[in-house]
Amino acid sequence: MNQKLCNFLKKGLLTFLVTVQTGLLMILVGACTEDPAPALVIPPAKTGYEYLTFNQASATHLSITKTGDYSYRIVTTADDPYIQTDPLRTAVGKDSVILAFEYKSTEGVRNVQIFFTPVSEARSVNNLNIAPSTAWTNGSFNLRKQLADFGWGKTGDYLRVDFGPIAGAEIEIRNIHFRGINSEELQEENVEQEALKREQQAAEDIKNYLSADYPAQVSEVTAGANKITVNGVYSGEGSYSLCEIAPWQDVTQTTLFAYKTPLTGSPFHLDFDRFVVREGITCDRTLSRWILVKNENNKDVIVSHARYADFINASQDLQPGVLTGKKGLGGFFNHNLQRQDLNDLNIKSVTVNVPITNFICASPDANRIEHTYGGKTWYFDREQVTAMDNTLKVCAQRNIVTAAIILVQKASECRDPAIGAALQHPDFTSSGIYTMPNMTTPESVNTYAAALDFFAQRYCRSDNQYGRIHHWIMHNEVDCGISWTNMGTNRAMMVYMDAYVKSMRICYNIARQYDANTEVFGSFTHSWTKAIILDGYATRDMLDALNAYSKVEGDFQWGLAYHPYPQNLLEPKTWLDTEATFSMNSRMVTFKNPEVLDKWAKQPENQYKGTTKRSVWFSENGTSSKSYSEADLREQAAGFAYAWKKIKALDGIDGIQWHNWFDHPVEAADGLRIGLRTDQLVAKPVWFLYQVAETSGEDAAFEPYKAIIGISDWNIIQAIY
Repeated sequence: MNQKLCNFLKKGLLTFLVTVQTGLLMILVGACTEDPAPALVIPPAKTGYEYLTFNQASATHLSITKTGDYSYRIVTTADDPYIQTDPLRTAVGKDSVILAFEYKSTEGVRNVQIFFTPVSEARSVNNLNIAPSTAWTNGSFNLRKQLADFGWGKTGDYLRVDFGPIAGAEIEIRNIHFRGINSEELQEENVEQEALKREQQAAEDIKNYLSADYPAQVSEVTAGANKITVNGVYSGEGSYSLCEIAPWQDVTQTTLFAYKTPLTGSPFHLDFDRFVVREGITCDRTLSRWILVKNENNKDVIVSHARYADFINASQDLQPGVLTGKKGLGGFFNHNLQRQDLNDLNIKSVTVNVPITNFICASPDANRIEHTYGGKTWYFDREQVTAMDNTLKVCAQRNIVTAAIILVQKASECRDPAIGAALQHPDFTSSGIYTMPNMTTPESVNTYAAALDFFAQRYCRSDNQYGRIHHWIMHNEVDCGISWTNMGTNRAMMVYMDAYVKSMRICYNIARQYDANTEVFGSFTHSWTKAIILDGYATRDMLDALNAYSKVEGDFQWGLAYHPYPQNLLEPKTWLDTEATFSMNSRMVTFKNPEVLDKWAKQPENQYKGTTKRSVWFSENGTSSKSYSEADLREQAAGFAYAWKKIKALDGIDGIQWHNWFDHPVEAADGLRIGLRTDQLVAKPVWFLYQVAETSGEDAAFEPYKAIIGISDWNIIQAIY
């Protein structure tokens, strides 16, 4: 079963429990467009085209009925439906870059993926969308880039078409063929190319900014209870200013900064009121950056890096959350039996999903809790808040260290449409499950900050009245951002990271006002030096970018929420992973080679201020049982045993939060069973092995699994080169 299925299976949890999270999906690189055409009738064959036909024998997880020479009715029957075309009888012309077809589909088909022979994930384009239409209409995909990149279109080549990731999709489709591009499509293509050039230039500007050696410096920023203090130095003749960069403003794309204070000497020491009213919003300057510019010819020339607050006044003295063991649970949601498992498994850490847009509202209601922030009153759904209170109190009562996973739903799923409109990123595409928060306007930043402030104020208290949040995992699997933290298609990594770092900083600078020990974590899949999806990013590249921002804009305590699933989520024998090697240049980091992250965490260039190891949580991971047969259940347990012996021995890894607690029925039906319990909540062998880990009975319980792994002892830690 391919990776796409695993991704969808993981997504299935979201529809069942808002508190369960995971993910790897695919990337939108194109969209179905409608040609301007009147209503259609079945036309005669068009000369000059070779109509593609489907190889009906290749149909998998779909039913297909031939309704005419080049017409088909397709109904998907499972979660990974696909079919191949028959081989090309003639080569595709060099100018025939549009895959055109006629169709009707009441619901449309989302996330279509097309593979170009020889079939592989790398030779595909995915998350194409076919819009709903009850009447026959024209559709098309511009495949110019893929045809050129893959050298596809020779006689004998064929396509594999995956009709979305769900069962029950229906479409009638006919007259599939390649044709030349029309003027409207060419104009759209040119617009896309210009946007891509701007994106690439913006990424290059960010890289140049981060690597620049500026002559001046903002050396320290302190955020006190009522004032912001900025220190710095500059030299040379001319007019210089200290500029404040609000969270919705950009550094590298700004030529004239709005909030500017002229400087009269160096070094300087300036105090500012912490709160300032702008556009009707009371802005907290704790969230701002500060930068030096030279004023030349009505233009501000950057002469220093921007700097965030180095020191943030905390309103109270909270004790830090200290891990007393490495065992945890991911996606805790306060089920009766799950509460008991906290005790029986001796759980020391959990993650909890916090979809902030399921709580915050813009208008009052009798069942909403008021919260004032930014000069405005916000409202939080009392039922949702009470449920979160109960979840977090269960953990606090057991001294469990808890990390909140901050998620922002797409606008269509938000409790309040006004909040959805404010927080959905303006470049969000429908392929996204969650959105990168919109931080491009004062209103959107204030909305986002208000939600974070509510949770930090409520769940960072010395009395733990409502429970406790110790750390904050920022969004989900950003190396697959197109799916799990979406801010549009074809986003350059540095542009994406600029937004992600901003989101991390906003949360960090708010939470630190209540808890001086809190940390924020970046969320990543098991990618390392190679992206695992098209238009995804490699985790190590993103971490390098995080380090670069920390170096020049002031370090902050961020850590890793890493998801080292086996290479194939369905294969528990992780020791066989071919993409996970014992090299710092490994393509993946899975349960096979956590030594890579252990070594990374201990290198000074990756540590907080060069001396303090960053927290590394394996915040979402598990091995699967292919079935409930005794042999498959033992292999699942063996996969955990192998991973645990490594995690336990590596002091650079702080803990593992096993995901999932139970086998989700939709996942289990398709072969993915990563739970400690079955879909009927019966404890599996891996549950008992998890229970005995970190106890005196561990060695005896783990002993039988050495034979499955093929080892004679647990001396399995490998040197990393």
